[in-house]
This record gives sequence, C-alpha cells and structure tokens, in this order.
Amino acid sequence: MKKVIVTGAAGTIGSEICRQLIQHNVKKVIAIDKSEIGIYHQHKKTLNDKISYQLIDINDYSFLEKTIKENNVQIIFHAAAYKHVPIVEHNLAEGLKNNVFGSLTIAQASLDNGISDFVFISTDKAVRPTNAMGATKRLSEICLQALFSSKKKSQLTKFSMVRFGNVLDSSGSVIPKFRKQINDRLPLTVTHPEITRFFMTIEEAAELVIQAGAMARGGEVFLLEMGEPIKILDLAKKMIQLSGLKLKDESNPNGCLLYTSPSPRDKRQSRMPSSA
Repeated sequence: MKKVIVTGAAGTIGSEICRQLIQHNVKKVIAIDKSEIGIYHQHKKTLNDKISYQLIDINDYSFLEKTIKENNVQIIFHAAAYKHVPIVEHNLAEGLKNNVFGSLTIAQASLDNGISDFVFISTDKAVRPTNAMGATKRLSEICLQALFSSKKKSQLTKFSMVRFGNVLDSSGSVIPKFRKQINDRLPLTVTHPEITRFFMTIEEAAELVIQAGAMARGGEVFLLEMGEPIKILDLAKKMIQLSGLKLKDESNPNGCLLYTSPSPRDKRQSRMPSSA
C-alpha cells in the first residue's frame, strides 16, 4: 500500500484527489497546503485517519524533504498553484515563484528522495499560452521534462503531466461566478462572445488524474478527453434561463444583462478570458 503526498490539498482538485485516493485504499495521504483556513475546512469536511493535513510552502525544500522521509512517501500529486488568470497577471513575480519555482523545488525533492511517481496537474491554458498563468504552467512542464531527461540513473522518479480545462464548480470556474452575479442581480460578464471552453466535473478530473499517474512511464503530457467545447455566451444565457430570469432587452427592461464588450486589453487576449 502506497503513501502519497497531495499538494494544494485545500483546493478543489487537490481535495478531491485526496478523497479518491482514500477510496483506492492507499495507506496514507499527506495533504499539504499553505492556506491555513483551507486546510482547516478540508480537515473538518474529511475526518479520516488515513489523511494527515500539514501546512507547508512548496518552496521550502527542507520541510518537503523532511515530510517525504518521515512518511516514506512513494507518490506525489502536485496540484498546488495560483490558477486565477487575472490574479497571476497582476502578481507575476509571485506567480512565477509559486507555480514555477515551487514546482521545481518539490520536483527536485522528489528526485533526491526516491519518489517513484510525480504527477503534475497542469492546464489546457498551457497550450500556446496567451496569459501569464498559462505561461507559468507551460514553463513548469518544460522544466519537469528537462529534469526527467537529465536525471541520474540512480534517480527513479517518473514525471508526468496532466492537462485539462475548466472544472465545474471549482474555485475560479466561470459557473459559480455567473451564479453569484445572477443572485446579486449584476450583469453577467463574458469577455468575448466567441470564447469557448471545455468543462468536466471535479470527480471526473480527479479520477482521470489518478489514472494518468498509474499509466505514466515518465515525461508524458496527458490530455484529458473533455468532449465538445461550450460557448461561454451560450452558457451564460442558459444559466439565466435556468434561474427563472430573462435576458434584458427592449421588451424586458428588468431582465438580466449580459456584458460582452471587451476592453482593449481583453481584445488582445480574447482567446483566453479572465472570467473563464
């Protein structure tokens, strides 16, 4: 039975990976995050003796190494990252520090301490990235592939990467944002009327990440099958209808307003909106 570390365990995907790993009968899950309130809420939600919650910054090599050695960890699922596009865009130094250097730190700790499998949770925004967040994820992928190709023969860690798109109801997803805007009777903001996105459930994403980790031989980038893309504008209209409201127009002045006029900066990045 394996012992596993999950980083970003207070997040949507990280917490679901923890939950599913327990169902797969792993021996122990060390759930780490640097968000105290996030760890607190996950601990309250998931009372299980097999899960150990720890406050750790992924840039702290010595603490990571100590945790790996003390728990005899074999597998790491690395989900910790700053994922909100506009936040990373306006805090680029912290985005690089956490997403790139943090990934390198925990990857190096994995190589140095005999981790057998390291699974990096990436994003479809890493494909020809048009924003800073996607660029940090792509750079992380390149760094991990370089580490794998140049590792010593004595270092047995297999690095693999898993990309997928928007996860329904995850933090930062457009759906809870639209839901809140509807509840607050605010305009629904769609960056560009032609934007499309792929969607999958939290459970599906976590399950496929675990499966990809089991299939990995090292250096692969797995692309999760997410079906057909959905136009964000159509999604917004459907959510308005399902909420019992109507779009605002001349015949319905009290309806819900859709805002689809991008700013000049948004026009330059229209293929990767901050809201989706």
